Amino acid sequence: MLRILIAIGLLLFATVGSQAQPAHGLPDSPAYKGDIRRSPDGKLIAVEEQHTGTSADSTRPTTFVVGPQEKIRTISEAAKSARDGDIIEILPGEYRGQPAVWTQNNLVIRGKAARPVLIADGKSAEGKGLWVIRGGNVRVENIEFRGVRVRDGNGAGIRFEKGHLSIHRCAFIDNEMGILTGNSPELTLEISDSEFADAPRHEGDLHHLLYVGAIGRFILTGSRFSNGYRGHLVKSRARENHVRYNLLADGPGGRASYELEFANGGVAYVIGNVIEKSATADNSVLVSYGSEGPRWPDNALYFAHNTLVNDRHAGTFVKLGTEKFPASTESWIINNLTVGNGDLFPPPQGRFEGNLSAPRGDLITYAGFPLRLKSDSPLRGQVRIPGTARDSDLLPKAEFTLPAGQRPISPGSALAPGAFQ
Repeated sequence: MLRILIAIGLLLFATVGSQAQPAHGLPDSPAYKGDIRRSPDGKLIAVEEQHTGTSADSTRPTTFVVGPQEKIRTISEAAKSARDGDIIEILPGEYRGQPAVWTQNNLVIRGKAARPVLIADGKSAEGKGLWVIRGGNVRVENIEFRGVRVRDGNGAGIRFEKGHLSIHRCAFIDNEMGILTGNSPELTLEISDSEFADAPRHEGDLHHLLYVGAIGRFILTGSRFSNGYRGHLVKSRARENHVRYNLLADGPGGRASYELEFANGGVAYVIGNVIEKSATADNSVLVSYGSEGPRWPDNALYFAHNTLVNDRHAGTFVKLGTEKFPASTESWIINNLTVGNGDLFPPPQGRFEGNLSAPRGDLITYAGFPLRLKSDSPLRGQVRIPGTARDSDLLPKAEFTLPAGQRPISPGSALAPGAFQ
């Protein structure tokens, strides 16, 4: 019996030993946690391996980190390697001459920490822009696009051609077009808390800071536009437009044509914006609707609680091309505040009420622009709640904040005309 027990013990020891120790006598390798890198704050961190399009798991979204010291060094390389659903993070710094075409769906492309600056440096994608985006659903955050020039004179920071594009906290500076879209009603463009500035001063060319083609839906909030030249600050041909809580102000020396234009009408909601015409502008009209006639079957302008500042000696605050549209086309112009010399005419069809004027000295100035009525202004409490149009509330729910952005507000019962309560 003793011999049997000893044999069983030796057998168990051999079995446990063989499971705990590999044949080569070395312990198992630890689980792979990623490459060791140094983070922006100087700490050593493990970064997951970046795929290059050959990963065995083809369905798992991956985060790319793009930077001079990373495996993916250029934005052009990232655009070629990314797959549907991936996240691309671009480290701070300047990225020169790195055009990209993005065809993937459900991408997020964002600047990490301080905003990276993308400088065209004479390069473009497909002769169109620094980036061409034709994926199904793309979000771009915290990236700056500069200096795009192409042979046709319409080089864009982003050329948007397909799907749904969201832009958040980005900047478009010194481009022939900040963003230029295609002309498909299937497209949707959303822009929030972004900056567009400094159109090139090329005689004979019209460089719009933002040019929205004949797309289905356009949303612009919390964004700032300045220093145009000959072209418009914002031009849209979209079927449906929502322009809320922005600062469209050409500023000293600016020479934009229109500050805001809906060339082919469509349905446009323009709520809670500050719109300023420079003293040096060639065109005397701030906002234009329908100047090129209708493209869409449904057309209406709902223009409420905007502050309109004309620094020229004379001008027109809102010009309606309604003579080119059916007689039933409505324009509502409600509770707007005008500052400076100019005309604001009632529309032939619709509502016109609560539009008041104030001298520049009655407003508080921020960044050189008269934005908010003083607390003791006699105009406070002089307008009524504007109501709704097509189930859309015309009362501002937010207001623009400098340098770009928006903050929510809850207007009281003593409403003031204009964008700020």
